[in-house]
Amino acid sequence: VWMGLFGSSFLHETFRRKRVDGASLPLRRWALMPPSIAFVGAGPTTIYTLQSLFEHSDAWSRIVIFEREARAGLGTPYRPGWNDPAMLSNIASVEIPPLTETLVDWLRRQPGKRLTVFGIDPQRIDDRAFYPRLVLGRYFLDQFELMVEKAKGTGFDVDVRTHHDVLDMSADAAGGIRVAFEDGRGARRDELFDYVVMATGHQWPEDPEAHPGYFTSPWPASSLKRIAAADIGIRGSSLTAIDAVVAIATAHGTFAERADEQVDYRPDEGSEGLRLTMMSRKGLLPEADFYHPIPYKPLRYCTAEAMEALIAGHPDDLLASAFELFRKELLHADPDYAAHLKLSNITLEDFADRFFADRAEADPFEWAAANLAEAKANFEAEVTVPWRYAILRMHEVLALIAPHLDEGQLKSFGRYLKPVFIDEYATVPHLSIHRLLAVHRAGCLDVLGVGDDYKIETNSSARGATVIANGIPRHFDAFVDATGQPPLDADDFPFPTLLDQGIVRDAEQAAEGGSKGISVDDVFHPRSSYPASKRLFCLSIPFVLGRHPFVQGITSSHEMGSIVGKELATLIGAHWSPDEKAVAA
Repeated sequence: VWMGLFGSSFLHETFRRKRVDGASLPLRRWALMPPSIAFVGAGPTTIYTLQSLFEHSDAWSRIVIFEREARAGLGTPYRPGWNDPAMLSNIASVEIPPLTETLVDWLRRQPGKRLTVFGIDPQRIDDRAFYPRLVLGRYFLDQFELMVEKAKGTGFDVDVRTHHDVLDMSADAAGGIRVAFEDGRGARRDELFDYVVMATGHQWPEDPEAHPGYFTSPWPASSLKRIAAADIGIRGSSLTAIDAVVAIATAHGTFAERADEQVDYRPDEGSEGLRLTMMSRKGLLPEADFYHPIPYKPLRYCTAEAMEALIAGHPDDLLASAFELFRKELLHADPDYAAHLKLSNITLEDFADRFFADRAEADPFEWAAANLAEAKANFEAEVTVPWRYAILRMHEVLALIAPHLDEGQLKSFGRYLKPVFIDEYATVPHLSIHRLLAVHRAGCLDVLGVGDDYKIETNSSARGATVIANGIPRHFDAFVDATGQPPLDADDFPFPTLLDQGIVRDAEQAAEGGSKGISVDDVFHPRSSYPASKRLFCLSIPFVLGRHPFVQGITSSHEMGSIVGKELATLIGAHWSPDEKAVAA
């Protein structure tokens, strides 16, 4: 009766009790009100957190999911309109942690008409294949809806609120976190929750054209369609930059796959003036996805246990000690490659230059063609290149030391090791390389190395931007920054009251040197002496990138979500006595 008359929010905030730690929580013995959890954002990170929570919790809880878009479960990287249908993901089904089913199983039960819309041949569905970003978005959307319905059937109270924009959060004096939001009708409201999970994902402006002809990101991809076929600069050379190239190329021409698996590109009539230039410091293209065993085989020397032992010892030369383990593992994995690099006498500061030296001396498109041919042959024969596989596996291990490095060591890590790791874990789909080669053969694509001291000027009245590299200026009629999501400062944090209250702190204030972002602990609580920080979880990737440099993509969403979901289950379980659990059930 009370629930019907006043609603759960009223009871939640009216009937309260004191816990031993002094935090104020709902009076559940009398009213049997469940603990409440708010999720801000409904992309893959929230989905994997919910999966972990539902797996580990047998206690009743009330869950509210805020999503400002029209549909929950898609995630920004996979949303229609935000992405061009030709944009590919760089993660295969076998690498995506399954939800209610794997991506391949989901694809195999889709109607033929839907697969045709997706551009997928039912006979070529494979767990090692790469699919368009929009396909992954539909997969996550369906999985989210199935998961929510299943949770409701097992007693969870799940309320999905689309068209709801969270404006701010604050620690409430009576306990809990108050969430201020705008609902679908434009009304401003607020609501109190026991716990809040911030999973706002990547942050990009809705309109990236900051200056006429200058785009701060390639998303939404629909904005790139208005760029004329002219001289266009693309900052970056990773899959994000390839996305920009593909989106612009499809706006002004057509890709066609040949029977021999090669790809051709033909500009449309009137678009013959299309000239795209990808640019990066080294002027290199990414390499093609390579065959390797999944799940990963164990490392011999550079293991998580060895790295944790180094961290526990608090060495002043933590980075140097970690690099020695890296070197030892690479020597063991591929002695011939190690000898080619002269790895035995190489220093940390020289490693990246030595690693990229062969590629830097070659024409980037010739190298890309040869690398693609090698990668395809290795997939066919199921051959793994040992040194590539070793570096790929070690990036997760070396990432463990990043939160413990001083400012100088963190900069060295970012300069001398991070580019090598990114080169191996951010390899791209074979079709993406085919497309780059096709646009190049059509005379529409080049690659430019700009070095470390280049400048981009956008302050003139002319459209686009001027790039000054090696003292030589070059003007582009349009320019797209496609370097991906950068780490964001606490000043960019979207919920200012949490900053004002000292619950969320800048990483620099938390004695983490000059790294950008906010400071979080091992379970992603903001580091703060304020008790309310234990009610918050920050899984917003741009704000944890500074000290967690490889937190990107679906596998990171799964890893973070698994940690937080399990922690939430523990916290929720502590709210209930065994008798209360039985009554609630």
